Amino acid sequence: MSTLRRSVAQLAAKALLRPATPTATATATRAFATARVVRDQVKLTTAPAATEDGPRFPGALNSKYTNALAFIHQDGVLPTYRVLSKDGAVLDPAQDPNVSKDWALKVYRDMLTLNAMDLILYEAQRQGRVSFYMTNYGEEATHMGSAAALSPADVVFGQYREAGVLLYRGFTIDEFMNQCYSNAKDYGKGRQMPVHYGSSKLNFQTISSPLGTQLPQAVGAAYAMKRDKKDTIAICYFGEGAASEGDFHAALNMATTLKSPVVFFCRNNGFAISTPSSDQYSGDGIAARGVGYGMATLRVDGNDVFAVYNATKAARDYALRENMPVLIEAMTYRIGHHSTSDDSSAYRSKNEVEDWKTRDNPVVRFRKYMESRGWWTQADEDSFKKSVRKQILESFAKAETVEKPPLSELFTDVFDEPTPILRKQEAELHELIKLHPDHYSTKGYAQSK
Repeated sequence: MSTLRRSVAQLAAKALLRPATPTATATATRAFATARVVRDQVKLTTAPAATEDGPRFPGALNSKYTNALAFIHQDGVLPTYRVLSKDGAVLDPAQDPNVSKDWALKVYRDMLTLNAMDLILYEAQRQGRVSFYMTNYGEEATHMGSAAALSPADVVFGQYREAGVLLYRGFTIDEFMNQCYSNAKDYGKGRQMPVHYGSSKLNFQTISSPLGTQLPQAVGAAYAMKRDKKDTIAICYFGEGAASEGDFHAALNMATTLKSPVVFFCRNNGFAISTPSSDQYSGDGIAARGVGYGMATLRVDGNDVFAVYNATKAARDYALRENMPVLIEAMTYRIGHHSTSDDSSAYRSKNEVEDWKTRDNPVVRFRKYMESRGWWTQADEDSFKKSVRKQILESFAKAETVEKPPLSELFTDVFDEPTPILRKQEAELHELIKLHPDHYSTKGYAQSK
């Protein structure tokens, strides 16, 4: 139903719900008369007469007649776009983004920083110092390549494995650590699990645990940007597992019908936690679904930072120019466990993981490119790894000593002003703590303001 027709229908319905006064009756009559005119106009404009070679059905205007009864099956497989060989060589000079040395150094150093932070925080969780963590090993190129192609004003909707995007945008090591420790400096005030980052100043929407919720949200945000005539897009990251959620299908359908300038970025790393992609779908990956929804679609080598960069840059330009969505499927492999709650050796062999780590490592591939240009040496590698590890450990130790958020934050940000019920609950909590101080210690928590 079009917006105009829906508005008329709503007006008529409201008129009928009013008391049966002469004014209400007249309003309803006019509304339904208008609805009939709109209906007739829509018929004339959206249902043109059939032609000799096409029926012109409203639901498939460009379909053609055929006398053959045949089921349609997938014909062929979508190709995977790449720029760099596994040895770091540009395969086609026409596809070389010709980045500067500074650009390359920024991307590579952020990759190494992300790896170092992952190692330290993963081990910290194993020691019981943080409650949860998710590493990004194997998917670094999807983060840095896509982040580098965006405008800082573009709004990011992440899933939970996009820490590199936030790092590239300028989220500091201190900010990462404060969030993972849920301390008083955490922007989320200690209410979220670790790795559920967010930053309003960097236009990165806070991560939400339920899979897929960010997909329709990104569509709505991009549609609002279009209506406000902003020169920005929304980009929405998700894994191939989340593409099995209903929100995925609703979002893609909404995006194409509303003509929303959003880029859907699927990280297809082969596993939805422990479920391999072979048990998730039988079609041609996730990209084929974009075609089915009438969306510009591209499959890209997610271990090739240049391919990801070129694809995301082109997708952003297309989304802005055409006011239409784009789907990118970045093919990669998750080297680490799904999270600290997972043991991937239960569903895949260690040999398989080691093979991917050595055969097609996105960090190694980009390093080879930089070395071929004379932009990076082993001495640079050793020096940077040592310095960034020191920086992360210092930030880690500092965040560990910061107090937890005050207990009063349990009752804020739900309503503009706390309700009487919330005030009563807060008073009951303090009374309980007062009665049982040994069981409910507030040591280590900041004082309420």
